[in-house]
Amino acid sequence: MKLQQLLSYTRKAVDDYQMIQEGDHIAVGISGGKDSLTLLYALHGLKRFYPQKFELSAITIDLGYEKFDTEPLRKLCEELEVPYRVVKTDIAHILFEERKESNPCSLCAKMRKGALNDAVKEMGCNKVAYAHHKDDIIETMLLSLLFEGRFHSFSPKTYLDRMELTVIRPMMYVDEADVIGFQHKYNLPVAKSRCPIDGFTKRQYAKDLVKQLNHEHPGAKNRMFTAILNGNIQGWPERFSDK
Repeated sequence: MKLQQLLSYTRKAVDDYQMIQEGDHIAVGISGGKDSLTLLYALHGLKRFYPQKFELSAITIDLGYEKFDTEPLRKLCEELEVPYRVVKTDIAHILFEERKESNPCSLCAKMRKGALNDAVKEMGCNKVAYAHHKDDIIETMLLSLLFEGRFHSFSPKTYLDRMELTVIRPMMYVDEADVIGFQHKYNLPVAKSRCPIDGFTKRQYAKDLVKQLNHEHPGAKNRMFTAILNGNIQGWPERFSDK
């Protein structure tokens, strides 16, 4: 996927759900993974021509794993002229040494998002962009169906009352396969996940299930995504392209 195509998908999501307003200061949480780095490129590119002017900053929550090098991320942010901050935490130590969690994903996500949101507010940002793509939204819906008994997925835009912070997901129309293509085409400085259970989670199960369903029933993935967009899910904002 070329940058122009990425910007097109991003612009559509931002316009459809009115994600960006004039004067916004948006933080991008970059973990070193392909998704967050692609999002950084997307918003950096959008910033150059989008009619609503906004500021952009980047932030990494260091979970405390050994040998996690943030220097390549810092260099990329310098090249893009995006202010960058690293917040060090003991999340990995708490999860795997103190609590010895066997299923740490939910607690890890909660702690990571808490640290990110606190740091974002300290930086003076009013919005934070998460790098969830189309596959993430579909997989979350399947997990919700299978393990919670409800048709649900995370919203393109969510206002957090307690934090007075808006979460946006500008890559919601981008397929993971296109993110992988973008990563290789632009040689993104992706850092391998240090999580010891990476690849052995319920989300990985959902990812494999979506792949299998789409293989056996071509187009199933896009039909599931359409069902989500048209599903009147509680908490989802109005889609302006429907007007």
